[in-house]
Amino acid sequence: MAQRKIEMRGSFLRLLFFGFLTQLIFIAIAYAGDDLPLKPIQVAPHTYFVRGLPELGSSRNQNFISNAGFVITPKGVVVIDALGSPVLAKTLISEIKKLTSQKVVAVIVTHYHADHIYGLQEFKKIGAKIYAQNQGISYLSSEPAKQRLIASRIDFAPWINAETKLIGADVWIDQSYSLTVGGVDFKISRVGPAHAPEDLMIDVPSEGVLFAGDLVFRGRIPFVGNADSKGWLSALDQIGRINPKIVIPGHGNYSINPVEDIRFTRDYLKYLREAMTTAAINMDPFEEAYQQADWSEYEGMPLFRAANRMNAYNVYLSIQSE
Repeated sequence: MAQRKIEMRGSFLRLLFFGFLTQLIFIAIAYAGDDLPLKPIQVAPHTYFVRGLPELGSSRNQNFISNAGFVITPKGVVVIDALGSPVLAKTLISEIKKLTSQKVVAVIVTHYHADHIYGLQEFKKIGAKIYAQNQGISYLSSEPAKQRLIASRIDFAPWINAETKLIGADVWIDQSYSLTVGGVDFKISRVGPAHAPEDLMIDVPSEGVLFAGDLVFRGRIPFVGNADSKGWLSALDQIGRINPKIVIPGHGNYSINPVEDIRFTRDYLKYLREAMTTAAINMDPFEEAYQQADWSEYEGMPLFRAANRMNAYNVYLSIQSE
């Protein structure tokens, strides 16, 4: 009888294992290749970007929730951000090859959030040099970065797994940096702490394009996280002083009317601060302040339920520490 129970238990565990394996295979088949809309969109003579989905990262979407861009020069391709999983980066590399015989020679990281960096290892494999702001060094060695990767290997399996690594930069930028490839200038500016401590934005004057990273969100509620909302507003002012023709945000469609389209991110951050300031300074309960705020302008937008309460709470805490 005991032997029979052991055999039955073993059979049950095998069924569970093969059921899980089958599910992973089904996901891999269903979402491999062209099922995701990862097709470069041309926004300037030599500049393209791919637009992430306005949803939370998942196994279903391979963590394709952020944008990445690239500029083709006579001496190589410069990529901005590496997307949210190695498989996405491989797909992006394949799409670039369809447009040019030039190799990817550089990747500039706007900030070290998971949905922008988990593809970096694929660019390292093909010999690209990685540039990032030096505050990223602290993030890479931090416990939150390690725990986020551990969780992502579960949440985004099989696309993020034990082979997915955190990748540092070859060139760590302090304040500003000028990179020239094939006669095209890339003016890289430190703007953090804002959305993240290590925010960079990349101006390509010859193309009239600014890559803003997650300083700008379009078509969805921004992710505030542990942002410095006051620094973020200052960074948006800095974009205004550059006055680019086109802005490519970290999330959402590109903008040909930056002044107007940046206003959404600015107004949202300002309203968060207005709604939370009095309660934060007076040490009133967060929940009361949140319930009293009027969120009607934003509650119909993608990711409102997922992000807005957390955004408001983080701003509430950050104002207390200012």
